[in-house]
Amino acid sequence: MDSIDLEVLKAADAWLDEGHACELVTVVQTWGSSPRPVGAMMVIRQDGRIIGSVSGGCIEDDLIARVRGAEVKRSAPELVTYGISAEEAYRFGLPCGGTIKLAIEPLAEKSKIKQLLAHVTRHELVMRQLDLHSGAVRLAPATTGATLDLTLGVLTTIHGPRWRLLIIGAGQLSQFLAQIATGLDYQVVVCDPREEYRLAWQVPDVEVIHAMPDDLVLEMKMDSRTAVVALTHDPKLDDLALMEALKSEAFYVGAIGSRINNARRRERLKEFDLSDTQLQRLHGPIGLYIGSKTPAEIAISILAELTAIRNGVALPDKMSVAAAKDEIEMPLWTVAEQEHVPQQVN
Repeated sequence: MDSIDLEVLKAADAWLDEGHACELVTVVQTWGSSPRPVGAMMVIRQDGRIIGSVSGGCIEDDLIARVRGAEVKRSAPELVTYGISAEEAYRFGLPCGGTIKLAIEPLAEKSKIKQLLAHVTRHELVMRQLDLHSGAVRLAPATTGATLDLTLGVLTTIHGPRWRLLIIGAGQLSQFLAQIATGLDYQVVVCDPREEYRLAWQVPDVEVIHAMPDDLVLEMKMDSRTAVVALTHDPKLDDLALMEALKSEAFYVGAIGSRINNARRRERLKEFDLSDTQLQRLHGPIGLYIGSKTPAEIAISILAELTAIRNGVALPDKMSVAAAKDEIEMPLWTVAEQEHVPQQVN
């Protein structure tokens, strides 16, 4: 599963190779509510076919109609604004009087789409600078904190995986997690020293590294745009890696397991040189409670929690797996106490 940005670049490259005229549309600024964030991209072909999205609605219909009516005739990039008036905002489906500014760029060899795609396919983070007057393009390495910028007629966009996810363990759940995370713009790294799991790996473009997880955590130099998820159920593989990750700047550190196993894991980690604050950063049982049972559902649960945290959304405690299950089982405990029947926690 490719990220949306990668799908757009692949389509643009293929259409140019086939001789089609096409334009790259990028969201460069928004005011008020907007259906798509700054940096969202779409490529539109001369016959009106599109890949990607900049609005999810009437703006795209308008862009398609313009292309079909006059074909692709721009010789230089152009900035276009939708939703200046309340009437226009309503017409184009922009909520709450929102306004959106787009950069529309006619693509050609000088656009360097093929070179950009090569960098992104290698999981490199790239800065693309577009001169809005001449259409000239410059590519250069980007830093993880870089963002879209429009200054003095130059549009700078960032391409490639802007987040990293280290998955410890190469089992079935890890494969679902890696597939979905790739589509969410993560550079996914899977670590498993167990040969039988590495040989069974089937997710293309996601490498499984033969290393001890704690060594790889240190080697990767975790920053605030990195998440670590331990999925092996094996303390010999998970615990030391979690210890190193909790000491790092990783924005998310989590481990799979039941409430009982999570409590035992925390007791083991207390024996390491971890502060209470560091230990409180551990998410476990991992994910949000959505009633998930299959590996695919559990992967969605985990990535829902990661997405909320990386977007700065404060989640209520009752959405955690542990709190939700405690609440579900509470009536059973109440009955048991009244009848003095001993219950087993599981």
